Amino acid sequence: MFALVDCNNFYVSCERAFNPRLEKKPVIILSNNDGCIISRSNEAKKLGIPMGAPFYQWKLFCNRHQVHVFSSNYELYGDMSRRVMALLGEFNQEMEIYSIDEAFLWLQKNMTLQEMLFLRHKIKTCTGIPISIGVGQTKTLAKAANQIAKTCSDSDIFFIYPAQQNIHLATLPVERIWGIGHNLAKELKKLNIDTAKHLCDADLAMLRLNFSVSLEKTVRELKGEPCLRLEKHQPRKRIISSRSFGKAVTDLVELEEAISHYTNIAAEKLRKQQSVASAIYVFIQTNAFSNKQAQYGNGVMFSLPTPTADTRYLVSIAKKCLRHIYKKGYRYHKTGVMLLDIHQHKIRQFDMFMEVIDQKGERVMQAMDTINAAMGKNTVFLAAEGIKREWVIKCDKRSPRYTTRWQELPRVYC
Repeated sequence: MFALVDCNNFYVSCERAFNPRLEKKPVIILSNNDGCIISRSNEAKKLGIPMGAPFYQWKLFCNRHQVHVFSSNYELYGDMSRRVMALLGEFNQEMEIYSIDEAFLWLQKNMTLQEMLFLRHKIKTCTGIPISIGVGQTKTLAKAANQIAKTCSDSDIFFIYPAQQNIHLATLPVERIWGIGHNLAKELKKLNIDTAKHLCDADLAMLRLNFSVSLEKTVRELKGEPCLRLEKHQPRKRIISSRSFGKAVTDLVELEEAISHYTNIAAEKLRKQQSVASAIYVFIQTNAFSNKQAQYGNGVMFSLPTPTADTRYLVSIAKKCLRHIYKKGYRYHKTGVMLLDIHQHKIRQFDMFMEVIDQKGERVMQAMDTINAAMGKNTVFLAAEGIKREWVIKCDKRSPRYTTRWQELPRVYC
Protein backbone atom coordinates (compact mmCIF):
# COMPACT_ATOMS: atom_id res chain seq x y z
CA MET A 1 0.00 0.00 0.00
CA PHE A 2 1.02 3.58 -0.65
CA ALA A 3 0.31 6.57 1.56
CA LEU A 4 0.47 10.19 0.46
CA VAL A 5 1.15 12.63 3.29
CA ASP A 6 0.30 16.22 2.38
CA CYS A 7 0.71 19.27 4.63
CA ASN A 8 -2.52 21.26 4.72
CA ASN A 9 -2.21 24.80 3.29
CA PHE A 10 1.49 24.44 4.02
CA TYR A 11 2.74 28.03 3.76
CA VAL A 12 -0.19 29.29 5.84
CA SER A 13 0.33 26.51 8.38
CA CYS A 14 4.00 27.52 8.78
CA GLU A 15 2.89 31.05 9.66
CA ARG A 16 0.29 29.77 12.11
CA ALA A 17 2.81 27.48 13.82
CA PHE A 18 4.56 30.57 15.22
CA ASN A 19 1.53 32.84 15.43
CA PRO A 20 -1.44 30.92 16.91
CA ARG A 21 -3.59 34.07 16.72
CA LEU A 22 -3.92 33.34 13.00
CA GLU A 23 -5.93 30.17 13.66
CA LYS A 24 -9.45 30.32 12.18
CA LYS A 25 -8.55 33.65 10.51
CA PRO A 26 -8.34 34.27 6.73
CA VAL A 27 -4.65 34.22 5.72
CA ILE A 28 -2.94 34.51 2.32
CA ILE A 29 0.71 34.25 1.25
CA LEU A 30 2.18 36.28 -1.62
CA SER A 31 4.78 35.35 -4.22
CA ASN A 32 8.12 37.07 -4.84
CA ASN A 33 7.88 40.86 -4.80
CA ASP A 34 4.42 40.47 -3.24
CA GLY A 35 2.99 39.88 -6.69
CA CYS A 36 0.43 37.05 -6.68
CA ILE A 37 -1.48 34.99 -4.13
CA ILE A 38 0.18 31.56 -3.83
CA SER A 39 -1.33 30.09 -0.67
CA ARG A 40 -4.66 30.54 1.13
CA SER A 41 -6.18 29.34 4.35
CA ASN A 42 -9.57 27.62 4.18
CA GLU A 43 -11.14 30.80 5.54
CA ALA A 44 -9.62 32.83 2.71
CA LYS A 45 -10.87 30.29 0.18
CA LYS A 46 -14.41 30.65 1.55
CA LEU A 47 -14.19 34.40 0.95
CA GLY A 48 -13.66 33.65 -2.73
CA ILE A 49 -10.03 34.77 -2.99
CA PRO A 50 -8.62 32.93 -6.04
CA MET A 51 -5.28 31.19 -6.31
CA GLY A 52 -2.69 32.99 -8.43
CA ALA A 53 -4.58 36.30 -8.53
CA PRO A 54 -2.50 39.52 -8.58
CA PHE A 55 -2.53 40.92 -5.06
CA TYR A 56 -3.12 44.53 -6.11
CA GLN A 57 -6.51 43.48 -7.51
CA TRP A 58 -7.55 42.06 -4.11
CA LYS A 59 -5.80 44.43 -1.74
CA LEU A 60 -8.89 46.49 -0.90
CA PHE A 61 -10.98 43.32 -0.55
CA CYS A 62 -8.43 41.88 1.88
CA ASN A 63 -8.42 45.08 3.94
CA ARG A 64 -12.21 45.11 4.04
CA HIS A 65 -12.43 41.50 5.25
CA GLN A 66 -9.45 41.72 7.62
CA VAL A 67 -7.42 39.13 5.74
CA HIS A 68 -3.92 38.60 7.15
CA VAL A 69 -1.37 39.01 4.35
CA PHE A 70 2.22 37.73 4.41
CA SER A 71 5.14 37.90 2.00
CA SER A 72 6.58 34.50 1.14
CA ASN A 73 9.15 33.28 3.65
CA TYR A 74 10.80 30.43 1.74
CA GLU A 75 13.65 30.07 4.22
CA LEU A 76 11.16 29.28 6.98
CA TYR A 77 9.01 27.06 4.76
CA GLY A 78 12.02 25.06 3.56
CA ASP A 79 13.25 24.44 7.10
CA MET A 80 9.78 23.44 8.33
CA SER A 81 9.50 21.06 5.38
CA ARG A 82 12.78 19.38 6.35
CA ARG A 83 11.49 18.89 9.89
CA VAL A 84 8.25 17.28 8.68
CA MET A 85 10.11 15.00 6.25
CA ALA A 86 12.55 13.95 8.98
CA LEU A 87 9.64 12.85 11.18
CA LEU A 88 8.11 10.92 8.28
CA GLY A 89 11.47 9.24 7.73
CA GLU A 90 11.48 8.10 11.35
CA PHE A 91 8.00 6.64 10.90
CA ASN A 92 8.75 4.90 7.60
CA GLN A 93 12.15 4.81 5.91
CA GLU A 94 10.76 3.86 2.50
CA MET A 95 9.58 7.26 1.30
CA GLU A 96 9.76 9.64 -1.64
CA ILE A 97 9.77 13.38 -1.02
CA TYR A 98 7.52 14.51 -3.84
CA SER A 99 7.46 18.26 -3.14
CA ILE A 100 8.06 20.75 -0.35
CA ASP A 101 4.82 19.67 1.36
CA GLU A 102 4.15 16.14 0.03
CA ALA A 103 5.71 12.71 0.45
CA PHE A 104 4.80 9.19 -0.60
CA LEU A 105 5.31 6.33 1.87
CA TRP A 106 5.48 2.64 0.94
CA LEU A 107 3.67 0.65 3.61
CA GLN A 108 4.82 -2.96 3.71
CA LYS A 109 1.98 -3.86 6.06
CA ASN A 110 -1.56 -2.56 6.32
CA MET A 111 -1.54 0.40 8.69
CA THR A 112 -4.46 0.95 11.03
CA LEU A 113 -6.34 4.20 11.46
CA GLN A 114 -4.90 4.49 14.97
CA GLU A 115 -1.33 4.34 13.62
CA MET A 116 -2.10 7.05 11.07
CA LEU A 117 -3.73 9.19 13.76
CA PHE A 118 -0.59 8.78 15.87
CA LEU A 119 1.59 9.95 12.95
CA ARG A 120 -0.64 12.95 12.33
CA HIS A 121 -0.63 13.85 16.04
CA LYS A 122 3.16 13.52 16.28
CA ILE A 123 3.83 15.84 13.32
CA LYS A 124 1.30 18.37 14.58
CA THR A 125 2.81 18.29 18.07
CA CYS A 126 6.46 18.49 16.96
CA THR A 127 6.10 21.04 14.15
CA GLY A 128 2.65 22.63 14.43
CA ILE A 129 1.86 21.54 10.85
CA PRO A 130 -1.45 19.71 10.19
CA ILE A 131 -1.35 16.94 7.59
CA SER A 132 -3.75 14.86 5.51
CA ILE A 133 -3.08 11.21 4.70
CA GLY A 134 -4.48 9.22 1.80
CA VAL A 135 -3.88 5.47 1.48
CA GLY A 136 -4.38 3.29 -1.59
CA GLN A 137 -2.97 0.37 -3.54
CA THR A 138 -1.10 2.70 -5.92
CA LYS A 139 0.40 6.19 -5.84
CA THR A 140 -2.46 7.53 -7.97
CA LEU A 141 -5.08 6.01 -5.65
CA ALA A 142 -3.22 7.39 -2.61
CA LYS A 143 -3.30 10.83 -4.22
CA ALA A 144 -7.05 10.48 -4.81
CA ALA A 145 -7.58 9.29 -1.23
CA ASN A 146 -5.71 12.33 0.04
CA GLN A 147 -8.05 14.66 -1.84
CA ILE A 148 -11.03 12.88 -0.28
CA ALA A 149 -9.39 13.10 3.16
CA LYS A 150 -9.19 16.88 2.89
CA THR A 151 -12.81 17.36 1.91
CA CYS A 152 -14.83 14.47 3.31
CA SER A 153 -12.99 13.12 6.33
CA ASP A 154 -13.18 14.49 9.86
CA SER A 155 -9.81 12.96 10.73
CA ASP A 156 -8.03 14.12 7.52
CA ILE A 157 -7.21 10.44 6.89
CA PHE A 158 -8.83 8.30 4.22
CA PHE A 159 -8.31 4.74 2.94
CA ILE A 160 -9.44 3.62 -0.52
CA TYR A 161 -9.96 -0.10 -0.12
CA PRO A 162 -10.39 -2.31 -3.24
CA ALA A 163 -13.98 -3.19 -2.33
CA GLN A 164 -15.09 0.48 -2.28
CA GLN A 165 -12.73 1.67 -5.02
CA ASN A 166 -15.32 2.15 -7.77
CA ILE A 167 -17.66 4.04 -5.45
CA HIS A 168 -15.01 6.63 -4.61
CA LEU A 169 -13.71 6.95 -8.18
CA ALA A 170 -17.23 7.70 -9.41
CA THR A 171 -17.23 10.90 -7.35
CA LEU A 172 -13.76 12.09 -8.44
CA PRO A 173 -13.84 14.52 -11.42
CA VAL A 174 -11.41 13.58 -14.16
CA GLU A 175 -9.58 16.92 -13.93
CA ARG A 176 -8.66 16.18 -10.31
CA ILE A 177 -6.86 12.94 -11.11
CA TRP A 178 -3.12 13.09 -10.51
CA GLY A 179 -1.40 13.53 -13.87
CA ILE A 180 -4.47 14.79 -15.74
CA GLY A 181 -3.93 18.40 -16.77
CA HIS A 182 -6.53 20.97 -17.80
CA ASN A 183 -6.11 20.45 -21.54
CA LEU A 184 -6.13 16.65 -21.30
CA ALA A 185 -9.28 16.78 -19.14
CA LYS A 186 -11.03 18.81 -21.85
CA GLU A 187 -10.14 16.21 -24.48
CA LEU A 188 -11.33 13.36 -22.26
CA LYS A 189 -14.64 15.11 -21.58
CA LYS A 190 -15.24 15.25 -25.32
CA LEU A 191 -15.27 11.44 -25.12
CA ASN A 192 -17.80 11.58 -22.24
CA ILE A 193 -15.10 10.69 -19.72
CA ASP A 194 -16.05 12.95 -16.81
CA THR A 195 -14.97 10.98 -13.73
CA ALA A 196 -12.19 8.65 -12.65
CA LYS A 197 -14.65 5.75 -12.90
CA HIS A 198 -15.41 6.63 -16.53
CA LEU A 199 -11.66 6.70 -17.22
CA CYS A 200 -11.21 3.26 -15.64
CA ASP A 201 -13.98 1.86 -17.84
CA ALA A 202 -12.50 3.33 -21.06
CA ASP A 203 -10.70 1.12 -23.57
CA LEU A 204 -6.97 1.06 -22.79
CA ALA A 205 -5.90 0.50 -26.39
CA MET A 206 -7.95 3.52 -27.50
CA LEU A 207 -6.46 5.73 -24.78
CA ARG A 208 -2.92 4.67 -25.61
CA LEU A 209 -3.46 5.20 -29.34
CA ASN A 210 -5.09 8.62 -29.02
CA PHE A 211 -3.19 9.97 -26.03
CA SER A 212 -0.08 8.45 -24.44
CA VAL A 213 1.44 5.60 -22.51
CA SER A 214 1.42 7.85 -19.44
CA LEU A 215 -2.38 8.02 -19.52
CA GLU A 216 -2.53 4.24 -19.82
CA LYS A 217 -0.35 3.96 -16.71
CA THR A 218 -2.68 6.35 -14.87
CA VAL A 219 -5.68 4.16 -15.75
CA ARG A 220 -3.90 1.01 -14.62
CA GLU A 221 -3.01 2.75 -11.37
CA LEU A 222 -6.64 3.73 -10.83
CA LYS A 223 -7.56 0.06 -11.29
CA GLY A 224 -5.14 -0.90 -8.51
CA GLU A 225 -2.20 -2.04 -10.66
CA PRO A 226 1.02 -0.35 -9.46
CA CYS A 227 2.95 1.19 -12.35
CA LEU A 228 4.80 3.89 -10.43
CA ARG A 229 7.30 3.02 -7.73
CA LEU A 230 8.95 5.25 -5.18
CA GLU A 231 11.61 7.33 -6.86
CA LYS A 232 14.99 7.65 -5.22
CA HIS A 233 16.38 11.13 -4.72
CA GLN A 234 18.57 12.08 -7.66
CA PRO A 235 21.07 14.97 -7.64
CA ARG A 236 19.87 17.85 -9.75
CA LYS A 237 21.33 18.01 -13.24
CA ARG A 238 21.11 21.78 -13.28
CA ILE A 239 20.75 24.38 -10.57
CA ILE A 240 19.06 27.74 -11.15
CA SER A 241 19.17 30.75 -8.84
CA SER A 242 17.20 33.77 -10.01
CA ARG A 243 14.91 36.48 -8.64
CA SER A 244 13.16 39.57 -9.88
CA PHE A 245 14.42 42.81 -8.38
CA GLY A 246 12.45 44.83 -5.88
CA LYS A 247 13.08 47.86 -8.09
CA ALA A 248 14.40 48.43 -11.61
CA VAL A 249 18.21 48.25 -11.69
CA THR A 250 20.37 50.19 -14.16
CA ASP A 251 23.78 50.23 -12.46
CA LEU A 252 26.30 47.51 -13.34
CA VAL A 253 27.64 47.44 -9.77
CA GLU A 254 24.22 46.52 -8.37
CA LEU A 255 23.79 43.88 -11.05
CA GLU A 256 27.16 42.41 -10.12
CA GLU A 257 26.10 42.27 -6.48
CA ALA A 258 22.91 40.46 -7.42
CA ILE A 259 24.59 37.94 -9.72
CA SER A 260 27.25 37.28 -7.06
CA HIS A 261 24.54 36.62 -4.47
CA TYR A 262 22.60 34.26 -6.74
CA THR A 263 25.79 32.44 -7.72
CA ASN A 264 26.59 31.92 -4.04
CA ILE A 265 23.13 30.41 -3.47
CA ALA A 266 23.54 28.07 -6.44
CA ALA A 267 27.05 27.03 -5.33
CA GLU A 268 25.81 26.18 -1.83
CA LYS A 269 23.15 23.91 -3.34
CA LEU A 270 25.81 22.35 -5.56
CA ARG A 271 28.07 21.50 -2.62
CA LYS A 272 25.13 20.25 -0.56
CA GLN A 273 24.52 17.47 -3.08
CA GLN A 274 28.31 16.85 -3.30
CA SER A 275 28.53 17.84 -6.94
CA VAL A 276 30.56 20.10 -9.20
CA ALA A 277 29.60 22.09 -12.31
CA SER A 278 31.43 22.29 -15.61
CA ALA A 279 29.49 25.21 -17.11
CA ILE A 280 27.70 28.36 -16.01
CA TYR A 281 24.98 30.39 -17.73
CA VAL A 282 24.22 34.01 -16.80
CA PHE A 283 21.27 36.06 -18.04
CA ILE A 284 19.68 39.48 -17.58
CA GLN A 285 16.37 40.88 -18.80
CA THR A 286 14.12 43.91 -18.57
CA ASN A 287 10.45 43.77 -17.63
CA ALA A 288 8.67 42.19 -20.59
CA PHE A 289 5.29 43.34 -19.23
CA SER A 290 6.19 47.04 -19.32
CA ASN A 291 5.29 48.67 -22.63
CA LYS A 292 6.70 52.04 -21.62
CA GLN A 293 10.38 51.10 -21.54
CA ALA A 294 12.95 49.72 -23.97
CA GLN A 295 13.28 45.95 -23.91
CA TYR A 296 16.48 43.93 -23.76
CA GLY A 297 17.44 40.46 -22.65
CA ASN A 298 20.53 38.38 -23.16
CA GLY A 299 22.46 35.45 -21.75
CA VAL A 300 25.84 33.80 -22.14
CA MET A 301 27.26 30.39 -21.24
CA PHE A 302 30.84 29.74 -20.17
CA SER A 303 32.45 26.30 -20.06
CA LEU A 304 34.71 25.96 -17.03
CA PRO A 305 38.18 24.51 -17.65
CA THR A 306 37.98 22.63 -14.35
CA PRO A 307 34.73 21.37 -12.74
CA THR A 308 34.23 23.20 -9.47
CA ALA A 309 31.85 24.11 -6.64
CA ASP A 310 34.01 26.97 -5.35
CA THR A 311 31.80 30.03 -4.87
CA ARG A 312 34.71 32.44 -5.33
CA TYR A 313 35.68 31.08 -8.73
CA LEU A 314 32.08 30.78 -9.93
CA VAL A 315 31.35 34.37 -8.86
CA SER A 316 34.37 35.69 -10.75
CA ILE A 317 33.23 33.91 -13.93
CA ALA A 318 29.61 35.01 -13.49
CA LYS A 319 30.66 38.66 -13.19
CA LYS A 320 32.75 38.40 -16.37
CA CYS A 321 29.75 36.91 -18.19
CA LEU A 322 27.52 39.70 -16.88
CA ARG A 323 29.87 42.42 -18.10
CA HIS A 324 29.86 40.78 -21.52
CA ILE A 325 26.08 41.04 -21.96
CA TYR A 326 25.36 44.21 -19.96
CA LYS A 327 24.19 47.27 -21.89
CA LYS A 328 23.73 50.77 -20.49
CA GLY A 329 20.43 52.60 -20.77
CA TYR A 330 18.10 49.73 -19.78
CA ARG A 331 16.07 49.21 -16.62
CA TYR A 332 16.74 45.60 -15.66
CA HIS A 333 14.04 43.59 -13.95
CA LYS A 334 15.68 40.22 -13.37
CA THR A 335 18.99 38.40 -13.45
CA GLY A 336 20.04 34.87 -12.67
CA VAL A 337 22.59 32.13 -12.95
CA MET A 338 22.35 28.49 -13.99
CA LEU A 339 24.96 25.83 -13.18
CA LEU A 340 25.13 23.15 -15.88
CA ASP A 341 26.89 19.89 -16.71
CA ILE A 342 26.69 18.79 -13.09
CA HIS A 343 28.23 15.55 -11.89
CA GLN A 344 29.55 13.98 -8.72
CA HIS A 345 32.44 15.60 -6.91
CA LYS A 346 34.48 12.39 -7.02
CA ILE A 347 33.98 11.85 -10.75
CA ARG A 348 35.21 14.78 -12.84
CA GLN A 349 37.35 15.42 -15.88
CA PHE A 350 40.26 17.81 -15.36
CA ASP A 351 42.19 20.01 -17.78
CA MET A 352 45.75 18.70 -18.21
CA PHE A 353 47.17 22.23 -17.99
CA MET A 354 45.25 23.26 -14.86
CA GLU A 355 45.87 22.47 -11.21
CA VAL A 356 43.98 19.26 -10.48
CA ILE A 357 42.39 19.98 -7.08
CA ASP A 358 42.43 23.22 -5.11
CA GLN A 359 42.41 21.59 -1.67
CA LYS A 360 42.78 24.90 0.12
CA GLY A 361 39.75 26.28 -1.72
CA GLU A 362 37.69 23.23 -0.84
CA ARG A 363 38.55 23.65 2.85
CA VAL A 364 37.52 27.33 2.68
CA MET A 365 34.14 26.40 1.18
CA GLN A 366 33.66 23.65 3.78
CA ALA A 367 34.38 26.15 6.56
CA MET A 368 31.88 28.66 5.10
CA ASP A 369 29.16 26.03 4.85
CA THR A 370 29.80 24.78 8.38
CA ILE A 371 29.60 28.28 9.88
CA ASN A 372 26.47 29.20 7.95
CA ALA A 373 24.81 25.91 8.91
CA ALA A 374 25.54 26.50 12.58
CA MET A 375 25.01 30.25 12.84
CA GLY A 376 22.42 30.93 10.13
CA LYS A 377 22.47 31.73 6.43
CA ASN A 378 24.72 34.54 5.22
CA THR A 379 26.65 34.67 8.48
CA VAL A 380 29.69 34.44 6.19
CA PHE A 381 29.37 35.66 2.60
CA LEU A 382 31.46 37.24 -0.13
CA ALA A 383 31.88 41.01 -0.09
CA ALA A 384 31.00 40.90 -3.82
CA GLU A 385 27.39 40.18 -2.78
CA GLY A 386 27.04 43.67 -1.34
CA ILE A 387 25.96 44.88 2.09
CA LYS A 388 22.86 47.07 1.62
CA ARG A 389 21.45 45.10 -1.34
CA GLU A 390 18.84 47.67 -2.30
CA TRP A 391 17.94 45.53 -5.33
CA VAL A 392 16.50 42.63 -3.28
CA ILE A 393 12.93 41.49 -3.84
CA LYS A 394 10.13 43.23 -1.96
CA CYS A 395 8.99 41.32 1.11
CA ASP A 396 7.46 44.05 3.25
CA LYS A 397 5.05 41.63 4.92
CA ARG A 398 7.45 38.76 5.60
CA SER A 399 7.37 37.14 9.02
CA PRO A 400 10.62 36.44 10.91
CA ARG A 401 12.71 33.46 9.85
CA TYR A 402 12.23 31.87 13.24
CA THR A 403 14.17 28.63 12.74
CA THR A 404 17.18 29.70 10.65
CA ARG A 405 18.27 33.13 11.96
CA TRP A 406 19.60 33.66 15.46
CA GLN A 407 18.60 37.33 15.42
CA GLU A 408 15.01 36.41 14.48
CA LEU A 409 14.33 33.78 17.13
CA PRO A 410 10.88 34.11 18.71
CA ARG A 411 10.89 35.80 22.09
CA VAL A 412 8.96 34.54 25.10
CA TYR A 413 8.11 36.96 27.91
CA CYS A 414 7.34 35.56 31.37
